This record gives sequence, C-alpha cells and structure tokens, in this order.
Amino acid sequence: MLAKDVMTTEVVTVSPDTPVSEIAQLLLSHCISAVPVIGEKGNVAGIVSEGDLMRRPESDTDLRARSWWLMMMTDAQRLAGEYNKTHGQRASDVMTKNVVVVDEDTPVTEIAQILEEKHVKRVPVVHNGNLVGIVSRANLLRGLATAKRTPLSPVSKGDQSLRQDVLAALRKEPWADLTHVNPTVEDGVVHLWGLSESPEERKAYEIAATAVAGVKAVQNNLTSSFPQYYWSE
Repeated sequence: MLAKDVMTTEVVTVSPDTPVSEIAQLLLSHCISAVPVIGEKGNVAGIVSEGDLMRRPESDTDLRARSWWLMMMTDAQRLAGEYNKTHGQRASDVMTKNVVVVDEDTPVTEIAQILEEKHVKRVPVVHNGNLVGIVSRANLLRGLATAKRTPLSPVSKGDQSLRQDVLAALRKEPWADLTHVNPTVEDGVVHLWGLSESPEERKAYEIAATAVAGVKAVQNNLTSSFPQYYWSE
C-alpha cells in the first residue's frame, strides 16, 4: 500500500496568520490533534499540534514557575524560543517548522518507519509541493486492518483508481464529511473507516460507495464515536 491508498484527503488546514485561539477551536470542533499550516504558494510551512498549545499563559500552564537555577542553566536562545511558543498569537509563532512530508507514492512501510524514527504522529502528503492529504497512525492501522492476512502485495492500479472514484462520489454529497470518513479499497471491496454521527449517515455512506462502478462489496466500519487511538492521531 502507498500513502495515496490510506491518506485522509480532506485535511483541515490553517494559514500562518491564523490566531492561536481559532486553531484551538478547530482542533476541538473537528476532533483532530494537529493542523498543517499552508503558505501562500500552497506549500506546507509547518504544523500546529495539541502539544504546541499545551503551555499557554491564558490557561496558566506556561513555564513561569521554573526555578531560578534552572533558568540560569538554560541559554537565552532556548528561553526566547520557549517564550515565542507560549506567548505567540498566530500559527507562524507556535508551529513546528521543517515538517517531514511524503509524496503520494511513498509505501506505508516507509511512513511507519518515519513516524517511529521522527517521533511524530502524522505526516502530510504532498504532490508537486502542495498538500493533498495526511497519513496518521490511525490511517496506517486502517490500512493494516484492510489488508489480507497474507504477505502484503502491492495495491492494484484498479484499487487505487476505484478509491479515487469512491472519494469523488462522496465529495458530491452535502452530508458527507471526508475529514472524519476515510475509505480504503482491497480487491474491489471498499472498507469505510471513521466517524459518522447517525445510523442514517452510516447507511448513506455505504449506499453511495456501493453505487460506484466496479465496487464488489462494502464493509462498513463507521462508528458513532472515536476509538481511543483517534485522539493521538
């Protein structure tokens, strides 16, 4: 499997000028733990995660209580960087820069290695430098759950094309929310993963996917609440 076979394609993003308070609201309202920061040219300029917003004077969680001797042992550059992080008011002030990105054809085995070695929970997926998706730990788990219990073989071009057709069909529907629903395809079978609030919506996703030409069957794994691991995406 490749990044394009498992990635979430509807990604919530912010600009470098987005206020920190607005970012916090986005994380909460979309039940996500990070947002990519997109520059003027569509490039990934950085990423803001929950961890970047944990130490803030507004919530009385900044580092002002640090002992004097520890302050003496910390260089000015690091202290200034911490101040910018805790007191910055916009995405560009608090975001993690130099973000590791992958392209659409990066194998999921390589992505798993990147997440482990870089100690990150997600990687943006880019095409010609522009963001086209994101792969999180949860996406990798979905890919693992979809794959056969035999040694992994490359996803056929037919499955990749079929997944794009399913995504295109769902994007046409006003009730569909692809920030929380992610289909994968294995041997013509569509596996629906993610969150859907009502039985009617879950059924609608299934019906819409079934109607796509070439789909052999649909396995509906949608739930009404996030499993524990979603909160660590």
